[in-house]
Amino acid sequence: MDRLLSVEEALIHVMVMVSAADSAMSDAELRQLGDIVGILPVFKDFDDNDLIKVTQQCAERLSGENGMNATLALVAESLPTKLHDTAYALGVEIAAADLRVSPEEVRMLQLLRDHLKLDKLTIAAIERGAQARFRTQ
Repeated sequence: MDRLLSVEEALIHVMVMVSAADSAMSDAELRQLGDIVGILPVFKDFDDNDLIKVTQQCAERLSGENGMNATLALVAESLPTKLHDTAYALGVEIAAADLRVSPEEVRMLQLLRDHLKLDKLTIAAIERGAQARFRTQ
């Protein structure tokens, strides 16, 4: 069994999974991922130079047997409950970064919130906040 991920690794895995869900990591999504890691306090102790390594580790996990479900389970187990909503919010941010959310990204977000056992009000608030932030005119 895999070792538990650090909080930062788990959150990066979430963002990579959502970005890669439609088999295309857009420049906007990658830029947003880097910006998030560089700005949010939860990443204050994370070495930005490790971002590519962690991203590659996530891709390797996803390509393994039962990769997506195993990675989602590992992320849920690695994160303290108080950061489950943070993980979902970061996933939503990445999905919205290119101003279009694909059906595959929607499905990944559904799987993520199921693994994180988030309640409907929390989910709705996070999604509504992202809609407001990414709205164009």
